Amino acid sequence: MSESEKTPTPAQNRRPKRRRRKPRKSQTNWDLRHFQVTPVAGKWRFHDFDLPLPLMHAIHALGFEYCTPIQAEALAHTLLGGDVVGKAQTGTGKTAAFLISMLAYFLEEEAPDGQKTGAPRALIVAPTRELALQIEKDAKALARFTSLNVASVVGGMDYQKQRDNLAKKLDILVATPGRLLDFHQKRDVDLTQVEVLVLDEADRMLSMGFIPDVKRIIRHTPKKEERQTFLFSATFTQDILNLASQWTHQPAHIEIEVTVDNAADIDQRVYMVSDDDKQRLLVNLLKQESFDRVMVFGNRRDLVRKLDDHLRKAGVDVAMLSGDVPQNQRIKTLERFREGELTVLVATDVAGRGIHIDDVSHVINYTLPEDPEDYVHRIGRTGRAGAKGVSISFVGEEDAFSLPEIENFINDKLPCEHPPEGLL
Repeated sequence: MSESEKTPTPAQNRRPKRRRRKPRKSQTNWDLRHFQVTPVAGKWRFHDFDLPLPLMHAIHALGFEYCTPIQAEALAHTLLGGDVVGKAQTGTGKTAAFLISMLAYFLEEEAPDGQKTGAPRALIVAPTRELALQIEKDAKALARFTSLNVASVVGGMDYQKQRDNLAKKLDILVATPGRLLDFHQKRDVDLTQVEVLVLDEADRMLSMGFIPDVKRIIRHTPKKEERQTFLFSATFTQDILNLASQWTHQPAHIEIEVTVDNAADIDQRVYMVSDDDKQRLLVNLLKQESFDRVMVFGNRRDLVRKLDDHLRKAGVDVAMLSGDVPQNQRIKTLERFREGELTVLVATDVAGRGIHIDDVSHVINYTLPEDPEDYVHRIGRTGRAGAKGVSISFVGEEDAFSLPEIENFINDKLPCEHPPEGLL
């Protein structure tokens, strides 16, 4: 049975964690009759979960119709108050899965009496600023027809502005670990009233050394039996599973496999080329092909800098995204790319996960990633939401060892060919 055909089942023997209160009044006269979605065998609609009307209005406005596999499986548990430990890559819809669940809960139950300023009801912890800001943007889009308040605290951004936002009553706070602890130590944030805790991309938080900070954060929230916890990770290592057992209570485990089948609309090409010819091939490809929005991936920061410089000198409309770029500049670059003001983005894998950029027409792997899973994350930037996408991988002498590992990981043979005539 495929992931999309699995039928979600309710959480079993779940502790009664939530007490129903009077639902909030809808701030919209919108009617569900405006949102007609035909039932399809093997697919779950958002209608099937009896979500509050203002939330359905936002889902309709965003163009969502059918749940992705992780959304269907997660909502079946989380809407009942259950904890979830989910394995899912970027692009599977996991962000909407946890946001829809917490927004539905907050629309059905009023905030507790005596809620303090700076005391969020939901806390979402993410490893990077870009991911945190993207989650905040998605949360605001889903909460647009409600009175729910969303804010973020991340490093590298205006400190005082974030502090001012904390001086209000908050429903959802999205944060990176360091800046959150900073505000908490200064008593600008109170975590004792957190009802829903989300730990997103836990594997990245582990690899980036954030787990000690995350543990300190979690110690200041209610006990795991008294809150709802979602933990998402692209991989399930033993370390991640150990952390999940510490931080969640009787969770449902959901696994959406990292496969290219999840991005079936991607035309994958492999060009065999010498390492010395890669730059010329890239420039000619970008100039001769009709590209709307292209992401070019390199393995190292110094390589990305060289490619950015070379493409600029060749007259290509390009910018780079890596750890060397200041945070404010990274955010501006992403916005320009999203708005179509920039055609080519050269990036390290810092942009490979957690960044939602729609309408990417092409992904070019200038070098193959060392980790086969990163190949799937990279090409998952294109071919989204039913749109067609193209991934082109340059395979030179140094990449030859990575190709068999990638093919083994995706359980498929990639078509290797020489670049079309005229590109070299």
